[in-house]
Amino acid sequence: MPQEGEQAIGFTLEASNGEKVSLSDYRGKNVVLYFYPKDNTPGCTVEACGFRDHHQEFADLNTVILGVSRDSVASHQKFVEKQNLPFLLLSDPDGKVCEAYGVLKDKNMFGKKFKGIERSTFVINEEGQIVKVYRKVKAMGHVKEVLQYIKEHLR
Repeated sequence: MPQEGEQAIGFTLEASNGEKVSLSDYRGKNVVLYFYPKDNTPGCTVEACGFRDHHQEFADLNTVILGVSRDSVASHQKFVEKQNLPFLLLSDPDGKVCEAYGVLKDKNMFGKKFKGIERSTFVINEEGQIVKVYRKVKAMGHVKEVLQYIKEHLR
């Protein structure tokens, strides 16, 4: 499970635009790598739309947004279109990247136990180092918190 101060774990995943995307593609930019449970669910929509609404502010700070869930590329494409998201969503169907980042947790819903994604965000600097980790994220207000951190620490 990566910690603040460590190098981000590299990966390549298929994105909502149908292309393969590697974390290393964004060296030289800050990256907000956020993991979320499921496309088109209330909390995930709030979070994604928050990043959408502040997308230009992040871009002005040399920062790219990448969302990751275990949903399919087709699901991501529908979510991007429906919510008009200006950033890529990455598909991790086997959960290997989620596992590497320590965001897969045991969950319990209606008595059914399963492995699910704990909403988490990693802020990665231009050199590929993790500079901030947010775990057990609450969707409401989170985007502004991340934006404020980047404004104060990654100029």
